[in-house]
Amino acid sequence: MLLTLLAAVLGFVVVAGLGFALAGPSNSTAKTLKRAQIVTGREAREAIRRPASAQEQRRKQIIQTLKEHDREQKKALVSISAKLKQAGLGLSVSTFWIASGGLAAFALLLALMLRQPPLIGLGLAFAAGLGLPRWVLNFLAARRRAKFVDAFPDAMDIVVRGIKSGLPVHDSLRVIAKESPEPLAGQFNRLVESIGMGMTMDQALEKMHAEMPTPEVRFFSIVLAIQSKTGGNLAEALGNLSAVIRARKLMREKVKALSAEAVASAVIIGALPPAVIVLLMVTAPDYMRVLFVDRRGHLMLMVGAVWMTLGILAMRKMINFKL
Repeated sequence: MLLTLLAAVLGFVVVAGLGFALAGPSNSTAKTLKRAQIVTGREAREAIRRPASAQEQRRKQIIQTLKEHDREQKKALVSISAKLKQAGLGLSVSTFWIASGGLAAFALLLALMLRQPPLIGLGLAFAAGLGLPRWVLNFLAARRRAKFVDAFPDAMDIVVRGIKSGLPVHDSLRVIAKESPEPLAGQFNRLVESIGMGMTMDQALEKMHAEMPTPEVRFFSIVLAIQSKTGGNLAEALGNLSAVIRARKLMREKVKALSAEAVASAVIIGALPPAVIVLLMVTAPDYMRVLFVDRRGHLMLMVGAVWMTLGILAMRKMINFKL
């Protein structure tokens, strides 16, 4: 048995040696070369991917930086100080908060004088101190921005005519500051003063955009920045900008006309439940008194107010079109 096993081992060695002698080292060399090619190709692919990954990482970093800058800019534009500037009010932030606190205290005292529950008084004070002043401030700022946007294409036409007649851009801006109505005149007057104090055109326009955050001002600053760096016909570029702004205005008016029916329906649907409650309180006060006396009525009023708020917000989202 041992001799048979030894003979088998020797036979295997002989066959393997003959095969190696006849085939030579080409097989292993081929495997080695193949393995080297695989490794080399892998390194080459990694070398190719490495710049692509670095480029992709750089692109993501730039996008992240732009998003953070846009987020910070939006936060700055919605602050109380920015809103006061946009509304054209000469109030400081401390004065605004003092006035809001006084209004909240007045609402609370009025509720206590009318012998209302403390929770109702606190709710009225919260609405009068935080909700009402900010709503009025946003309303004034939006109305002032609308007036500015309506008169902005005329300002672009003044700049175009001034450039075609040979006036520099700074003198054309000074003409706008003197001849245009408010709030356009005030904004361009501050723009001219900022440039006269040593600011560059980009810095002055950025300051103007902070006080009047509209896409039209951003378009104007982009056109001037591109023209100052690359050159070109500024009068033609501003003429095209004026045409684009007027087209945007016409589109807004068209959208407003098309959505007027939906807005009216939303106003009627939103005002119908409070109007019905008021009418029932006038015609049948005993029928409605249960809602204001019983705790279950309080719960029903709270649930109804929550659902009404959600419905109004949903309808506002559906009819609010931004261009």
